[in-house]
Amino acid sequence: MSAATSHFGDLSDVEPHLIGEGVVARAVEGERVTLALVELAPGSVVAEHAHENEQVGILVSGSLRFRIGDENSELAAGGTWSIPAQVPHEVEAGPAGAVVVECFVPSRADWVRLERGQPSALRWAV
Repeated sequence: MSAATSHFGDLSDVEPHLIGEGVVARAVEGERVTLALVELAPGSVVAEHAHENEQVGILVSGSLRFRIGDENSELAAGGTWSIPAQVPHEVEAGPAGAVVVECFVPSRADWVRLERGQPSALRWAV
């Protein structure tokens, strides 16, 4: 790491990845891991998909309807999930939307192809 590069940052300075309609992810990247704060608008959907990354997460606020493989769950704040690599999953945000923190290993190299938004204040931060 060069002297001009810092180990610290602020999510409001990160260009969000536009995951889908009403779904944005701000990623903090390591060499082998992606940590993401994902904001989902009310009723937004992340359609069924699978990827090489193991994924774990926690619902910080709002609610989600989540399907992992053949298992379904309604989650409230504090709910967690663990998704093995290549397992199909989908999620729908509840009526108040949702904020989640997720970790992906290996890092989400596929996200570099996604459209990016402009850095902005975090909607959920108080």
